[in-house]
Amino acid sequence: PQGTLLGRHRIPKPAPSDDAFFDVDAFNVGNNVTLYSRSFTITDCDAFTRNYLTKAGTKVPGAEELEPADPYFVHRKQEASTMQPHRPYEKCDTLKQFLDNDRKVLRFYCIWDNSAEMFGDVRELVLHYFQADDTMEIREVIRANSGRDAAPKFLRRSKVPKEVGALHKPGEITERTVLNVFGPMGHGGRYILDSLKTGAVAKQFYTDADLTVGAKINVWGREVTVCDMDEFTEHHYKSKFNVEKASPIHYKQGEVAAIEREIPPYNGWGSEEDSKANCQKLIAQAPKRDFSKFMQKDRQGLDSHVLRFMARLDTNRPIDMDRTFIVSFFLSDDTISVFEPEKRNSGIVHGKFIERSKLATPTGGYYQAEDLYVGAVVTFRSHNFIITDADEYVLSYAEKHQ
Repeated sequence: PQGTLLGRHRIPKPAPSDDAFFDVDAFNVGNNVTLYSRSFTITDCDAFTRNYLTKAGTKVPGAEELEPADPYFVHRKQEASTMQPHRPYEKCDTLKQFLDNDRKVLRFYCIWDNSAEMFGDVRELVLHYFQADDTMEIREVIRANSGRDAAPKFLRRSKVPKEVGALHKPGEITERTVLNVFGPMGHGGRYILDSLKTGAVAKQFYTDADLTVGAKINVWGREVTVCDMDEFTEHHYKSKFNVEKASPIHYKQGEVAAIEREIPPYNGWGSEEDSKANCQKLIAQAPKRDFSKFMQKDRQGLDSHVLRFMARLDTNRPIDMDRTFIVSFFLSDDTISVFEPEKRNSGIVHGKFIERSKLATPTGGYYQAEDLYVGAVVTFRSHNFIITDADEYVLSYAEKHQ
């Protein structure tokens, strides 16, 4: 039976002293106690009980092997000690290491100097060492616009051997060697395994004791130099190996100065904003319009929201001095159009002179409504114009928004 044999209560002594109860003086290591006709031998006690009895003046002997031996279990133990197992594999228990060190990862900052090879350079790497199973993985730090493909891993998570040789054929290296085979292969066969493991090859793998600042490790033929570590890794080496962090090795390459983007000059095809959008993004997108401004300043009944001016060319050429132009400024999107009216017998074709679009100022930016007034000199597409007059809508609009 298992569990509680006797509940907590005062137990009377056996006859003829059944009128008295057991007290603390009756219990000591080596004493036989009879409780309700059952005899119990006390073999040991805990530290608190031993300390209490010693302070009370009772001498407590040491623990005794008073438990009677079972002949059956003694015989089974003797038989097991003389038996040789047919599959003498050693038990490799890695569960404790996994439970103690799970999610504990050491991080190292490394470099791989491949500049000796043609077109080689220095690669920045980040090495992660997993204490749960002594494996490591390496990831490459790929800078923006470096011209390299963003590979997920430089080395997948695995154990890294210290000595790298030629790859062995399947079955060339085995953990065990079959010495003799009796009977058919497979079911019903008999074989004897070599307990000395003559066919096994002991490989040495890198551990956390080999990874220090300045150490060089051989990662499958590539020499990787450990340059620095993070704060958690530094604390690990200080607590486990009592090793202070060495001075880190400078490994980061200097930042390349950002090249200022140069916008090519406008060539006259399409709008200037649309041409600039082609230079800013790989996939061109149409410039966004101010929709709220368009709804407020678009034509509403008799209110056109278009400012019209009369202008002439600022030139000394006699053929161009008498030419007149109508400059229209659209308040809905800040665009400008220039139209040349017909003038008979002038020899100049009339019509659209500049298509409606945003026009840039010589100093940068675009022309706004406040830049156009009577007497102003403006430059549209390398042509200088002098504004000579304005219509009544421009004068009323200027009075309301002055």
